[in-house]
Amino acid sequence: MSPSNTLLDSALPPPAAPRPTTKTRPFYWSVRRELWENRSIYIAPLAAAGVVLVGLIIGALHLPTKWAHMVSTLDPSRQSQIVAIPYAIAATAIMATAFVVAIFYSLGALQSERRDRSILFWKSLPVSDLTTVMSKAVIPLVVLPAVSFAIMLVTLLFMLAVTAVVLPMNGAPANLLLSAFPLGRTTVELAYVLVVFTLWHAPIWGWLMLVSGWARRATFLWAFGPPVVACVFERLAFGTSYLPALLHYRLTGALTEAFTAGDASANMNHLDLAQMDPLKFMFTPGLWLGLLVAAILFAAAVWQRRYRAPI
Repeated sequence: MSPSNTLLDSALPPPAAPRPTTKTRPFYWSVRRELWENRSIYIAPLAAAGVVLVGLIIGALHLPTKWAHMVSTLDPSRQSQIVAIPYAIAATAIMATAFVVAIFYSLGALQSERRDRSILFWKSLPVSDLTTVMSKAVIPLVVLPAVSFAIMLVTLLFMLAVTAVVLPMNGAPANLLLSAFPLGRTTVELAYVLVVFTLWHAPIWGWLMLVSGWARRATFLWAFGPPVVACVFERLAFGTSYLPALLHYRLTGALTEAFTAGDASANMNHLDLAQMDPLKFMFTPGLWLGLLVAAILFAAAVWQRRYRAPI
Protein backbone atom coordinates (compact mmCIF):
# COMPACT_ATOMS: atom_id res chain seq x y z
CA MET A 1 0.00 0.00 0.00
CA SER A 2 1.38 3.39 -0.99
CA PRO A 3 1.88 6.23 1.52
CA SER A 4 -0.80 8.31 -0.24
CA ASN A 5 -3.40 5.56 0.24
CA THR A 6 -2.44 5.28 3.89
CA LEU A 7 -2.91 9.01 4.45
CA LEU A 8 -6.27 8.93 2.61
CA ASP A 9 -7.57 6.05 4.71
CA SER A 10 -6.56 7.75 7.95
CA ALA A 11 -8.40 10.91 6.91
CA LEU A 12 -11.72 9.08 6.36
CA PRO A 13 -14.10 8.84 9.33
CA PRO A 14 -14.44 5.40 10.95
CA PRO A 15 -17.37 3.29 9.72
CA ALA A 16 -20.54 3.80 11.70
CA ALA A 17 -21.62 0.99 13.98
CA PRO A 18 -24.70 -0.92 12.77
CA ARG A 19 -27.90 0.44 14.31
CA PRO A 20 -29.82 -2.06 16.45
CA THR A 21 -33.02 -3.27 14.87
CA THR A 22 -36.23 -2.37 16.66
CA LYS A 23 -38.68 -5.15 17.39
CA THR A 24 -41.92 -4.65 15.47
CA ARG A 25 -44.25 -5.95 18.23
CA PRO A 26 -47.07 -7.04 15.90
CA PHE A 27 -49.49 -7.90 18.73
CA TYR A 28 -49.10 -4.47 20.35
CA TRP A 29 -49.68 -2.61 17.10
CA SER A 30 -52.58 -4.89 16.19
CA VAL A 31 -54.30 -3.94 19.44
CA ARG A 32 -53.55 -0.27 18.77
CA ARG A 33 -55.13 -0.63 15.36
CA GLU A 34 -58.33 -2.00 16.93
CA LEU A 35 -58.48 0.99 19.26
CA TRP A 36 -57.95 3.43 16.39
CA GLU A 37 -60.63 1.84 14.23
CA ASN A 38 -63.24 1.29 16.98
CA ARG A 39 -63.60 4.46 19.01
CA SER A 40 -66.91 3.26 20.46
CA ILE A 41 -64.81 1.14 22.83
CA TYR A 42 -64.30 4.19 25.02
CA ILE A 43 -66.80 6.71 23.63
CA ALA A 44 -69.91 4.62 24.46
CA PRO A 45 -69.03 4.07 28.17
CA LEU A 46 -68.12 7.74 28.44
CA ALA A 47 -71.51 8.67 26.98
CA ALA A 48 -73.26 6.40 29.48
CA ALA A 49 -71.31 8.01 32.33
CA GLY A 50 -72.25 11.45 31.02
CA VAL A 51 -75.95 10.60 30.99
CA VAL A 52 -75.72 9.27 34.55
CA LEU A 53 -73.94 12.39 35.79
CA VAL A 54 -76.41 14.75 34.13
CA GLY A 55 -79.29 12.81 35.65
CA LEU A 56 -77.62 12.91 39.08
CA ILE A 57 -77.10 16.65 38.94
CA ILE A 58 -80.68 17.32 37.86
CA GLY A 59 -82.00 14.99 40.56
CA ALA A 60 -79.79 16.59 43.20
CA LEU A 61 -81.23 20.01 42.44
CA HIS A 62 -84.71 18.68 43.29
CA LEU A 63 -83.67 16.54 46.27
CA PRO A 64 -86.30 17.05 48.97
CA THR A 65 -85.04 18.02 52.41
CA LYS A 66 -87.42 15.56 54.08
CA TRP A 67 -85.84 12.66 52.16
CA ALA A 68 -82.33 13.53 53.34
CA HIS A 69 -83.54 13.92 56.92
CA MET A 70 -85.40 10.61 56.75
CA VAL A 71 -82.31 8.80 55.49
CA SER A 72 -80.19 10.27 58.28
CA THR A 73 -82.59 8.81 60.89
CA LEU A 74 -82.41 5.23 59.59
CA ASP A 75 -80.09 2.55 60.94
CA PRO A 76 -76.61 2.38 59.29
CA SER A 77 -77.29 -0.77 57.24
CA ARG A 78 -80.44 0.73 55.73
CA GLN A 79 -78.64 4.02 55.09
CA SER A 80 -75.92 2.19 53.20
CA GLN A 81 -78.44 0.45 50.96
CA ILE A 82 -80.34 3.64 50.09
CA VAL A 83 -77.28 5.82 49.52
CA ALA A 84 -75.63 3.12 47.37
CA ILE A 85 -78.56 2.89 44.92
CA PRO A 86 -77.48 5.78 42.59
CA TYR A 87 -73.91 4.47 42.53
CA ALA A 88 -75.06 0.96 41.72
CA ILE A 89 -77.23 2.35 38.91
CA ALA A 90 -74.25 4.28 37.50
CA ALA A 91 -71.93 1.27 37.62
CA THR A 92 -74.57 -1.00 36.10
CA ALA A 93 -75.28 1.44 33.26
CA ILE A 94 -71.60 1.68 32.33
CA MET A 95 -71.12 -2.09 32.54
CA ALA A 96 -74.23 -2.74 30.45
CA THR A 97 -73.06 -0.25 27.82
CA ALA A 98 -69.65 -1.92 27.67
CA PHE A 99 -71.36 -5.31 27.31
CA VAL A 100 -73.42 -4.10 24.34
CA VAL A 101 -70.33 -2.54 22.75
CA ALA A 102 -68.47 -5.84 23.18
CA ILE A 103 -71.30 -7.72 21.44
CA PHE A 104 -71.32 -5.51 18.35
CA TYR A 105 -67.54 -5.27 18.26
CA SER A 106 -67.14 -9.06 18.38
CA LEU A 107 -69.76 -9.55 15.68
CA GLY A 108 -67.92 -7.23 13.31
CA ALA A 109 -64.34 -7.96 14.33
CA LEU A 110 -63.57 -10.51 11.61
CA GLN A 111 -66.37 -9.77 9.15
CA SER A 112 -65.56 -6.09 8.62
CA GLU A 113 -62.08 -6.82 7.24
CA ARG A 114 -63.63 -9.25 4.77
CA ARG A 115 -66.40 -6.87 3.80
CA ASP A 116 -64.08 -3.94 2.99
CA ARG A 117 -61.45 -6.34 1.56
CA SER A 118 -58.77 -5.04 3.90
CA ILE A 119 -58.09 -8.68 4.81
CA LEU A 120 -56.00 -8.89 1.63
CA PHE A 121 -53.73 -6.15 2.92
CA TRP A 122 -53.45 -7.52 6.46
CA LYS A 123 -52.68 -11.02 5.19
CA SER A 124 -49.81 -9.58 3.13
CA LEU A 125 -48.14 -8.38 6.35
CA PRO A 126 -45.97 -10.62 8.54
CA VAL A 127 -48.74 -10.93 11.14
CA SER A 128 -50.10 -14.39 11.90
CA ASP A 129 -53.78 -15.27 12.10
CA LEU A 130 -53.27 -16.10 15.78
CA THR A 131 -51.93 -12.60 16.48
CA THR A 132 -54.79 -10.98 14.57
CA VAL A 133 -57.55 -12.94 16.31
CA MET A 134 -56.00 -12.57 19.75
CA SER A 135 -55.59 -8.82 19.27
CA LYS A 136 -59.32 -8.65 18.58
CA ALA A 137 -60.21 -11.01 21.43
CA VAL A 138 -58.29 -8.89 23.93
CA ILE A 139 -60.72 -5.99 23.38
CA PRO A 140 -63.76 -7.58 25.12
CA LEU A 141 -61.57 -9.63 27.48
CA VAL A 142 -59.15 -6.95 28.71
CA VAL A 143 -59.52 -3.50 27.14
CA LEU A 144 -63.25 -2.91 27.62
CA PRO A 145 -63.26 -4.08 31.27
CA ALA A 146 -60.23 -1.87 31.99
CA VAL A 147 -61.80 1.14 30.26
CA SER A 148 -65.10 0.54 32.07
CA PHE A 149 -63.32 0.28 35.42
CA ALA A 150 -61.49 3.58 34.90
CA ILE A 151 -64.65 5.38 33.75
CA MET A 152 -66.66 3.98 36.66
CA LEU A 153 -64.08 5.16 39.18
CA VAL A 154 -64.02 8.69 37.76
CA THR A 155 -67.83 8.76 37.61
CA LEU A 156 -68.23 7.56 41.19
CA LEU A 157 -65.68 10.12 42.41
CA PHE A 158 -67.63 12.89 40.72
CA MET A 159 -70.88 11.55 42.18
CA LEU A 160 -69.31 11.48 45.63
CA ALA A 161 -68.26 15.10 45.26
CA VAL A 162 -71.74 16.18 44.16
CA THR A 163 -73.48 14.18 46.88
CA ALA A 164 -71.10 15.43 49.56
CA VAL A 165 -72.21 18.97 48.72
CA VAL A 166 -75.93 18.28 48.29
CA LEU A 167 -76.59 16.16 51.41
CA PRO A 168 -75.46 18.76 54.00
CA MET A 169 -77.44 21.43 52.13
CA ASN A 170 -80.57 19.33 52.70
CA GLY A 171 -80.04 18.62 56.36
CA ALA A 172 -78.21 15.30 56.20
CA PRO A 173 -75.00 14.83 58.21
CA ALA A 174 -71.75 15.28 56.29
CA ASN A 175 -70.35 11.91 57.40
CA LEU A 176 -73.37 9.97 56.15
CA LEU A 177 -71.95 9.47 52.67
CA LEU A 178 -68.50 8.26 53.68
CA SER A 179 -69.86 5.88 56.30
CA ALA A 180 -72.44 4.41 53.92
CA PHE A 181 -70.25 4.36 50.82
CA PRO A 182 -66.51 3.80 51.53
CA LEU A 183 -64.53 4.43 48.37
CA GLY A 184 -61.76 1.88 49.00
CA ARG A 185 -64.16 -1.00 49.50
CA THR A 186 -66.19 0.04 46.49
CA THR A 187 -63.09 0.04 44.27
CA VAL A 188 -62.31 -3.55 45.27
CA GLU A 189 -65.92 -4.59 44.69
CA LEU A 190 -66.00 -3.08 41.19
CA ALA A 191 -62.71 -4.71 40.23
CA TYR A 192 -63.94 -8.08 41.51
CA VAL A 193 -67.24 -7.87 39.65
CA LEU A 194 -65.52 -6.90 36.37
CA VAL A 195 -62.99 -9.75 36.61
CA VAL A 196 -65.71 -12.25 37.45
CA PHE A 197 -67.96 -11.26 34.56
CA THR A 198 -65.05 -11.06 32.12
CA LEU A 199 -64.01 -14.65 32.84
CA TRP A 200 -67.60 -15.89 32.93
CA HIS A 201 -68.55 -14.34 29.58
CA ALA A 202 -65.41 -15.47 27.72
CA PRO A 203 -67.24 -18.20 25.71
CA ILE A 204 -69.77 -15.61 24.54
CA TRP A 205 -67.03 -13.54 22.90
CA GLY A 206 -65.49 -16.69 21.41
CA TRP A 207 -68.82 -17.67 19.83
CA LEU A 208 -69.48 -14.19 18.46
CA MET A 209 -66.02 -13.94 16.88
CA LEU A 210 -66.38 -17.39 15.36
CA VAL A 211 -69.66 -16.31 13.76
CA SER A 212 -68.05 -13.03 12.69
CA GLY A 213 -65.36 -14.88 10.77
CA TRP A 214 -67.76 -17.39 9.21
CA ALA A 215 -70.94 -15.51 8.26
CA ARG A 216 -71.02 -13.53 5.05
CA ARG A 217 -73.75 -11.16 6.28
CA ALA A 218 -76.35 -10.78 9.05
CA THR A 219 -73.95 -11.83 11.79
CA PHE A 220 -76.42 -10.82 14.49
CA LEU A 221 -79.02 -13.27 13.18
CA TRP A 222 -76.48 -16.06 12.77
CA ALA A 223 -75.17 -15.50 16.30
CA PHE A 224 -78.48 -15.31 18.15
CA GLY A 225 -80.89 -17.04 15.77
CA PRO A 226 -79.69 -20.66 16.21
CA PRO A 227 -79.79 -20.55 20.04
CA VAL A 228 -83.31 -19.08 19.98
CA VAL A 229 -84.50 -21.65 17.45
CA ALA A 230 -82.91 -24.45 19.49
CA CYS A 231 -84.69 -23.23 22.65
CA VAL A 232 -88.05 -23.10 20.88
CA PHE A 233 -87.50 -26.55 19.35
CA GLU A 234 -86.59 -28.09 22.72
CA ARG A 235 -89.68 -26.61 24.33
CA LEU A 236 -92.03 -27.76 21.58
CA ALA A 237 -90.50 -31.19 21.02
CA PHE A 238 -89.63 -32.29 24.54
CA GLY A 239 -91.41 -29.82 26.82
CA THR A 240 -88.18 -29.03 28.65
CA SER A 241 -86.15 -25.85 29.13
CA TYR A 242 -82.62 -27.09 29.72
CA LEU A 243 -81.04 -24.99 26.99
CA PRO A 244 -82.69 -21.70 28.07
CA ALA A 245 -81.58 -22.44 31.63
CA LEU A 246 -78.04 -23.07 30.40
CA LEU A 247 -77.96 -19.81 28.45
CA HIS A 248 -79.38 -17.89 31.41
CA TYR A 249 -76.76 -19.47 33.65
CA ARG A 250 -74.00 -18.39 31.27
CA LEU A 251 -75.29 -14.81 31.23
CA THR A 252 -75.99 -14.26 34.94
CA GLY A 253 -74.49 -17.26 36.73
CA ALA A 254 -71.46 -15.28 37.84
CA LEU A 255 -73.62 -13.48 40.41
CA THR A 256 -74.59 -16.72 42.12
CA GLU A 257 -71.21 -18.45 41.78
CA ALA A 258 -68.95 -15.57 42.86
CA PHE A 259 -70.97 -14.37 45.86
CA THR A 260 -72.22 -16.09 49.00
CA ALA A 261 -75.65 -14.39 48.91
CA GLY A 262 -78.49 -16.71 48.04
CA ASP A 263 -79.73 -14.52 45.20
CA ALA A 264 -77.08 -11.93 44.44
CA SER A 265 -78.93 -10.72 41.36
CA ALA A 266 -81.78 -9.52 43.58
CA ASN A 267 -79.33 -7.71 45.86
CA MET A 268 -77.15 -6.09 43.20
CA ASN A 269 -77.48 -2.66 44.82
CA HIS A 270 -75.58 -3.75 47.92
CA LEU A 271 -72.92 -6.33 47.08
CA ASP A 272 -70.05 -5.95 49.53
CA LEU A 273 -66.78 -7.60 50.47
CA ALA A 274 -68.50 -9.90 52.97
CA GLN A 275 -70.50 -11.53 50.16
CA MET A 276 -67.55 -12.15 47.84
CA ASP A 277 -66.40 -15.75 47.57
CA PRO A 278 -63.49 -15.99 45.10
CA LEU A 279 -62.60 -19.55 46.15
CA LYS A 280 -66.09 -20.76 45.36
CA PHE A 281 -65.92 -19.02 41.99
CA MET A 282 -62.48 -20.42 41.12
CA PHE A 283 -63.61 -23.98 41.87
CA THR A 284 -66.89 -23.68 39.98
CA PRO A 285 -67.01 -26.24 37.12
CA GLY A 286 -68.99 -23.79 34.98
CA LEU A 287 -66.08 -21.34 35.01
CA TRP A 288 -63.49 -23.82 33.72
CA LEU A 289 -65.84 -25.45 31.25
CA GLY A 290 -66.66 -21.99 29.91
CA LEU A 291 -62.96 -21.08 29.58
CA LEU A 292 -62.31 -24.39 27.79
CA VAL A 293 -65.17 -23.72 25.37
CA ALA A 294 -63.88 -20.16 24.86
CA ALA A 295 -60.38 -21.49 24.01
CA ILE A 296 -61.87 -23.93 21.48
CA LEU A 297 -64.00 -21.22 19.88
CA PHE A 298 -61.09 -18.77 19.60
CA ALA A 299 -58.90 -21.54 18.15
CA ALA A 300 -61.62 -22.28 15.59
CA ALA A 301 -61.77 -18.58 14.70
CA VAL A 302 -57.99 -18.56 14.15
CA TRP A 303 -58.20 -21.69 11.98
CA GLN A 304 -61.03 -20.46 9.79
CA ARG A 305 -59.41 -17.04 9.21
CA ARG A 306 -56.66 -18.78 7.28
CA TYR A 307 -59.16 -19.81 4.61
CA ARG A 308 -61.59 -16.90 4.59
CA ALA A 309 -61.71 -14.69 1.50
CA PRO A 310 -63.20 -11.21 0.98
CA ILE A 311 -66.97 -11.06 0.75
